[in-house]
Amino acid sequence: MSRREPAANASSSGVAPRRSSTRSRGADRTATEETNRRGRVGSRGAGGGWREPAGAAEATAAGRREPPLCFGVKNDVVGAVIGRGGSKIREIQNTTNTRIQVIKGNPEAEIKIFGNKAMQTKAKTVIDNVVKKQQNYIPGQRVGIIAFQPTVGADTSTSESVTDDQPLIDWDQIREDALKWEKKKWADLPPIKKNFYIESATTSSMSQVQIDNWRAREQRNGPGMLVLTPTRELALQVEAECSKYSYGDLKSVCVYGGGDRDGQIQDVSKGVDIIIATPGRLNDLQMNNFVNLKSVTYLVLDEADKMLDMGFEPQIMKILLDVRPDRQTIMTSATWPYAVRRLAQSYLKEPMIVYVGTLDLVAVSTVKQNIIITTEEEKRTHIQTFLENMSPKDKVIVFVSRKAVADHLSSDLILRHISVESLHGNREQSDREKALENFKTGKVRILIATDLASRGLDVHDITHVYNYDFPRNIEEYVHRVGRTGRAGRTGMSITLITRNDWRVATELINILERANQNIPEELVLMAERYKANKLKREMEKKVGRPPGKPQKFY
Repeated sequence: MSRREPAANASSSGVAPRRSSTRSRGADRTATEETNRRGRVGSRGAGGGWREPAGAAEATAAGRREPPLCFGVKNDVVGAVIGRGGSKIREIQNTTNTRIQVIKGNPEAEIKIFGNKAMQTKAKTVIDNVVKKQQNYIPGQRVGIIAFQPTVGADTSTSESVTDDQPLIDWDQIREDALKWEKKKWADLPPIKKNFYIESATTSSMSQVQIDNWRAREQRNGPGMLVLTPTRELALQVEAECSKYSYGDLKSVCVYGGGDRDGQIQDVSKGVDIIIATPGRLNDLQMNNFVNLKSVTYLVLDEADKMLDMGFEPQIMKILLDVRPDRQTIMTSATWPYAVRRLAQSYLKEPMIVYVGTLDLVAVSTVKQNIIITTEEEKRTHIQTFLENMSPKDKVIVFVSRKAVADHLSSDLILRHISVESLHGNREQSDREKALENFKTGKVRILIATDLASRGLDVHDITHVYNYDFPRNIEEYVHRVGRTGRAGRTGMSITLITRNDWRVATELINILERANQNIPEELVLMAERYKANKLKREMEKKVGRPPGKPQKFY
């Protein structure tokens, strides 16, 4: 019996804890389920079950006796109260021996604190401090804490506003001050009379002594005329044309990037009547006070949309801030896209539109436009065949989309003993000028260029334009085609189209129709396929399906 008793005792002591453990796990599971349903925060124990934070059991027991303390907090600061992964709210529960429940709402979240009254007050004070700290990171925002249960005590329900009153901004006064400052800025300049040159009676009656004492050019404030162009080549071309006018000993200077900066500064400092410039270099001289633009009364924006496309709008805006607002402004462009209209509305007052033909996008009628539907792999063969069959009188510009393509194509043609020149932005300015000069004089009859040469370039004897790559937009296509068929001559353009260009097929068809050109059947089919694919994607987007891969139609 003495041997069995220990066994019995061991047996009873072994079974009893097992039942107790079963009941404990069941109770824990029930408490955990209740906790999860109420939004409480728990943590997983080593045995795989959930355990409550320290003091939660006591808080639960106390919560049965005391009503929960409820108050609201703006949704913007709820995250700070909860903390990353619930760390902050667990810390508050552990230190205050309470249980906290957060119920999100709109625009405020409700916070319930369970526990005895003293611990509720302590937990709320901690939360108030967290809210105030978070409010410091959101300046100017009012974070209110509104008590839902004022019976809990006056010490636990607060309504605070932690922001100081700020004075209102008087925008009307600011605008009035800005107008006064602008009038004062231009007050000392003489008025502009917008008419062709008429010698005033005062000037015509001046004596020779007065004429001799007239202020010298180098003593004048600055130029009277400013011409802005997008590219260096166009600036040099405008300067060459301007130098032909020698009326009254007018002096013009070309200011552009890549040139001799010190020499340009000296030319401007000596006194000048007309400045032809690219926006980047002129902005550089302006910022360093080498040129004064307050005396400019006549402003020309040549190829304005191209300057915007090249990202020169900030420089143009800075330049125009120093040009008197009552100036006369001229904008020129072969096309009338939205960018030009927007610029005209911004910088012109009551503009008058002068156009030749129509404002619709249309290519020059003296150019025959040929379209070839091909693949990327066959484009090199097409261009080589065309160049090898050129007549001695032909002169062609080959337009490509990237600088690297221009270099690769020109190198390949030179290896085939075909004399070519390339023109793009990565070449040195001296090389660019030499290439353009060789092309103009006829030393080289083939010029491979990016869209750098698509605007304003005037070479009178170009017979062909070859679009090896289609441009980024249809306006640039019109400008490219316009490099030939100039001054009453006829020309021809050849454009290679691949399936990567199908998005512009419809616009290209419209251009061809307006110029009464032949439209390939393959181009029409390409436009129809693009429309069908676009419609399909719009339908998929409406029904919420993920868009499929682009469908290959070739």
